Amino acid sequence: MQGKLYIVPTPIGNLKDMTFRAIEVLQSVDLILAEDTRTSGKLLKHFEIYTPKKSYHKFNEHKTVDNLVEQLKNGTNIALISDAGTPAISDPGYLIVHKAIEANISVETLPGATAFVPALVNSGLPAETFVFQGFLPVKKGRKTLLEKLSEEKRTMIFYESPHKLPRTLKDFITYFGTDRQASVSREISKLYEETLRGNLSVLSQHFEAKKPKGEFVIVVEGKK
Repeated sequence: MQGKLYIVPTPIGNLKDMTFRAIEVLQSVDLILAEDTRTSGKLLKHFEIYTPKKSYHKFNEHKTVDNLVEQLKNGTNIALISDAGTPAISDPGYLIVHKAIEANISVETLPGATAFVPALVNSGLPAETFVFQGFLPVKKGRKTLLEKLSEEKRTMIFYESPHKLPRTLKDFITYFGTDRQASVSREISKLYEETLRGNLSVLSQHFEAKKPKGEFVIVVEGKK
């Protein structure tokens, strides 16, 4: 009998966002794949989850995925978690899901924490349709992508690290204009959670004056 692959979201900050179902699945599977076993080890210990765990991240996924699929074929139930949030959303996950589906292995994805949904809703910008872009390319392809997105009419969502945030906001001004409305959310669900709203010029000036700290989600209005 084949095993099943479970994709399990974990809290992005507040441990109370862990679901009862996620705990139950992680306690019941045979193996947990974790992006960083040290980081996840603290979370698992907090919820008294003592299932064996193994590293699975962007640097080893191509080398290990075939063996993991074989384990699934042979009856091993495996859960995949990332350091925070939902696997495969700007984190490893796509490859093993794709390979498991190719091998006719059952895949079950649990609903749960992810940063971009609360940031989008909290932005006050249109949320009926949107584009999730994740992290922009640092160099190759960045200019081409921004030129394309300058014509995008749907609300756009980006992830960004603190040291790159000022540059990204300046790039947005270059390609989207100073008056485009946006919001910048940081540390969602954590103690110092904050959302700033305004046009790109105002937001850029704010983070030029105040050094960014934390992890950020930028939501930008589409072209009118």
